[in-house]
Amino acid sequence: MAQYLLNLIQPDGDAPPPPEFLAPIMRDIAAVNEEMRAAGVWVFAAGLHPASSATVVTPTGDDVLVTDGPFVEAKEHIGGFTLIEAPDLDSALSWAGKVARASTLPIEVRPVADGGE
Repeated sequence: MAQYLLNLIQPDGDAPPPPEFLAPIMRDIAAVNEEMRAAGVWVFAAGLHPASSATVVTPTGDDVLVTDGPFVEAKEHIGGFTLIEAPDLDSALSWAGKVARASTLPIEVRPVADGGE
């Protein structure tokens, strides 16, 4: 089976939503993760700290340049991801739809190069 990365696209900003808004979303995401585990497609998932916590390491000749902050300034960033194994893109898109509904956010689906094939 091929692997697909489901990137959760989150608006930029450091403040998390209030608990009364976030709690049902996290419950729904946990339910979809459990459904993916039961179906045997779930490989790994993680949430990420805000993009402002990123550090970028850039090659410069024989050295590297280390800078604070995200690689690009953007209004959105990857807030988390799930790696799945699915028989095809249509199946991956179906799972992404479930994650999108649970998270209330857009999900970018990307095949993993040589992932599981």
